Amino acid sequence: MSRFYYIARDTKGEKITGIEEASVQEEVISRLQSRNLLVINVISAEKSETKPEIGPKTKLSSRHYRVTNEDVVLFCRQMATLLGAGVTILKSLDIISQQVSSRKLYKVIKDLQKGMEAGLSLHEAMAKHPKIFSELWVNLVESGEASGNLALVLNRLSGYLERMARFRGKVISALIYPVILLVGAIGALLFLTLKIIPTFAELFKGFNIQLPALTKMLIFASYFIRRYFVIIIACLVLFGYLLKRYIKTNAGRQQYERLLFNLPILGNFFRSLIVERFASEMSTLVESGVPILYSLEITEHSVDNLVVAGIIREIKENVRDGKPLSQPLEKSGFFEPMVVQMIAIGEEVGELSQMFKKIDVFYQEYVETFLTRITSMFEPFMLIFMAFIVGIMVMGMFLPIFQLTQISAR
Repeated sequence: MSRFYYIARDTKGEKITGIEEASVQEEVISRLQSRNLLVINVISAEKSETKPEIGPKTKLSSRHYRVTNEDVVLFCRQMATLLGAGVTILKSLDIISQQVSSRKLYKVIKDLQKGMEAGLSLHEAMAKHPKIFSELWVNLVESGEASGNLALVLNRLSGYLERMARFRGKVISALIYPVILLVGAIGALLFLTLKIIPTFAELFKGFNIQLPALTKMLIFASYFIRRYFVIIIACLVLFGYLLKRYIKTNAGRQQYERLLFNLPILGNFFRSLIVERFASEMSTLVESGVPILYSLEITEHSVDNLVVAGIIREIKENVRDGKPLSQPLEKSGFFEPMVVQMIAIGEEVGELSQMFKKIDVFYQEYVETFLTRITSMFEPFMLIFMAFIVGIMVMGMFLPIFQLTQISAR
């Protein structure tokens, strides 16, 4: 029999230490878990614990610096897997730190280890790194530590992060082609304006004819853009900078968000993106055992939209006063009747998390379908627009030539 020193936390979050006798380390972990304790670390009292390795270590020099979404998702999935297999938190962090692909995340994980060794809980250590671990992360981990189901909670969180990453990837992929078309169209127009029209303008100077109004307008536009090109670009950059600064203010951001929601066609798309995120986070939080009021508070701070955050705040206050969630949702006017009805049914049958999950799936499919349709419509629209603009330019440049042909034919 060997003696093992352990560090654990009870359901109240209190730190507990002691020494247990067992044949192997896993027996101590199993014994502590059966007492509803969250195992932080188990160390052999006789000698240092051998650190197991899962796969090859990643060299520090080969790691990238910034922390990507993929790095965070992988970290969460690995933590869930290791804790579910009975590995202690400190050992799990040590194993993951040897394989993580980000130098910055490596330093963060090492700081988590130091914090926990100094007596902090995992969620307290994570709260010191808000740029990596959002409020959703911290509160879910706190819920998992309090309930003793940290592995299960992290598994649900990793599922949520993976769904969000896939959804974000689909949205970005759908927008790449229209952006390329738009950039190509702008480039073609600039080439015609800065190169082709000036060439024709020099040619027309040798003609003793009165140029048509359309030709004069195109030549003047080309001259103006070429003469003041740097000033135009500087003004556009300055306007973009000032607009960005204004949007960063509370009043500016709320006005910008309301404008997005009120846009024709696209307004419903932006509204659906927010509802999808709201439903996805609420589903994960409620399923993980977080109380509804606390879930609403977390979502309010993580929804990344001031207008919707204010709506959620009002909903939270109504729920605190004893009203069912569906009533303030309907009163807000932001959520569609389908969402309100599904939430009402979920409250009645006690399946609120499942209803939020179904709403999340519905809006993900809606957004993907909308993007597919809008991108398929964008290509012919851009082609027609380009044909119209190029046609006007060609007509303006060839009208003087037609005039010369008519004069010479007389």
